Amino acid sequence: MNSRREKDTEYLAYLVNAIRVCANYRPKLGHGAKGGYSLKEFQQIYQSDPFYNWIGLDNPLMYAAHKAAGGMTSIYRQIGIGCENLFREVLRDSLNLKEEDVKWSYTVKKGRGKTRTLSLDARITTESVPDPKVKRRIQTWIAKSAEDLEVNERVAASLQGIVFEVRQGYKSKDSKRQNADIANAATAYTKGYLPCAAILSLQIDDDIALRYRNEKWVLLTGSTVGNTPYKSIYSFMREIIGYDLADFFQRHSEVLKAEVNNVLTQLLTAD
Repeated sequence: MNSRREKDTEYLAYLVNAIRVCANYRPKLGHGAKGGYSLKEFQQIYQSDPFYNWIGLDNPLMYAAHKAAGGMTSIYRQIGIGCENLFREVLRDSLNLKEEDVKWSYTVKKGRGKTRTLSLDARITTESVPDPKVKRRIQTWIAKSAEDLEVNERVAASLQGIVFEVRQGYKSKDSKRQNADIANAATAYTKGYLPCAAILSLQIDDDIALRYRNEKWVLLTGSTVGNTPYKSIYSFMREIIGYDLADFFQRHSEVLKAEVNNVLTQLLTAD
């Protein structure tokens, strides 16, 4: 029991600490200031601009609106970062893996002798999983998922693990991000990994979901009702990995809600 409590505290910290970062968000106002601007600095900038001063954009409520808009984006981003770290650690603990086992990156050439390192958020290699029963579950899941995606049989037979892109949600239509993920998937297949997008919520655009599936990504979303480990990230974690991630979030829901409420309260004021 103590071990579970300690792990809960550790896992919860990944999310809580990420969310708390957002409370200190200050708008940059398009000027690229590293730490953003305070209300006083905002008013100095806007009052020194004749047009903005004439029409009243130096109003503290305008500052609050900037802070709320940027802070909202920051909240989504930080929750995503917290979820990535949490997911990777849960895989490591549940499967008894080493830190290097759950990380995956690769290097691409950029020209003129330069290279760039790219990575996905988590990895499982079947050869690293010590428990034979768990290893067989993962191998079966990989084979069935590849079949559902209509992956070439020879390619499917070469798959020795899974690489994950972990997101809290995916509403953006950013084609650059999508193209990067598609390139990651292509590389993953050449390295013997099945690419999997783990979306912890139900918030993913239908067109994006279709494109990822067409590009041979396994897509697991945050459904908790009537789903299989081939469709739901929570069913996958419970039935394949052996950790009830949905139960973790439910048990700590009040703490997480309080943290988010506190950050939103700070972001929605001008001070």
